[in-house]
Amino acid sequence: MANVKGARRYDASRRREQAERTREAVLTAARRLLLADGYAATTVARIAADAGTSVDTVYKGFGGKSGIVRALWEQGLAGRGAVPAPVRSDALSSSESDPINVLRGWGRFVVELAPEGSPILLLIRAAAVSDPEMAALLAEAEAQRRTRMRHNARRLQRRGWLRPGVTLAQATDVLWTYSSHELYELLVMKSGWSVSRYGEFVTDAMIAALLPLRQARADAPAAPP
Repeated sequence: MANVKGARRYDASRRREQAERTREAVLTAARRLLLADGYAATTVARIAADAGTSVDTVYKGFGGKSGIVRALWEQGLAGRGAVPAPVRSDALSSSESDPINVLRGWGRFVVELAPEGSPILLLIRAAAVSDPEMAALLAEAEAQRRTRMRHNARRLQRRGWLRPGVTLAQATDVLWTYSSHELYELLVMKSGWSVSRYGEFVTDAMIAALLPLRQARADAPAAPP
């Protein structure tokens, strides 16, 4: 009996591993096809074929094409680390005593998240014009990002780090603007900036806009000789 139970546990583990591999294959194929061909032109059947699985499996796992896009969006939010990016961000702003280091850390999160997340959000934005499910997802994504930026701004305010005269609403607007996918689109995708240069620009801009002037100037890059 013990051997039978052990075999069953082993089989369940293998099934979970296979299901996870299939899920990743579907997301990888979907991302490639969606970004190449657009939302409307990409079918679940094509995604399933490229992922080496069945259409039924894709529907069972994601509920359809809109569910796949949602999963890609959620994947982008989590980042590349074992711990989701929002959790790491909160840990940084809670433990760090220097606001400049906090904002530079947030700039690194922008560099980590934007290359994965921004193309998907821009895809959702384009599809939202004619697809109600994508319009609803876009509204949800923007509301979530706004809430997150307000959360970050409140952390700066509560620790007394905001420049005098900068309100919570203004700090939220600054963080909202510099974390926007449209800014990534303009500077990286359309203007050809490297992701590292983009991250440096976002970081320096947040420091200059939010921290006391003396502190922000002290952290400003030295002028070239």
